[in-house]
Amino acid sequence: MPRRMEKIREAGVNELAVQQKELTETIFRLRFQLSTGQAEALKRLRESKKDLARVNTLLRAHELSIASQSQVQSSGSQSQVAPATSRARKSKKA
Repeated sequence: MPRRMEKIREAGVNELAVQQKELTETIFRLRFQLSTGQAEALKRLRESKKDLARVNTLLRAHELSIASQSQVQSSGSQSQVAPATSRARKSKKA
């Protein structure tokens, strides 16, 4: 299993997206096989679900790293201004 995780981590974003699509289709087919009573599909289904979770985790980590990099770049180019509050002032009744 560690080899499989290393292979997934080494893959690029485009490769991960392709793997995500393939694993989703594989899981669909394995669920169908399981409903027809093929017992060996259960082990492969579990492995495929775990692999899909790994791929989704790496894709999300990549998205977050891109988002944090863009925030750092945009905050460095803009001046630091405190956000205005949108609270309405309460008026005192006499």
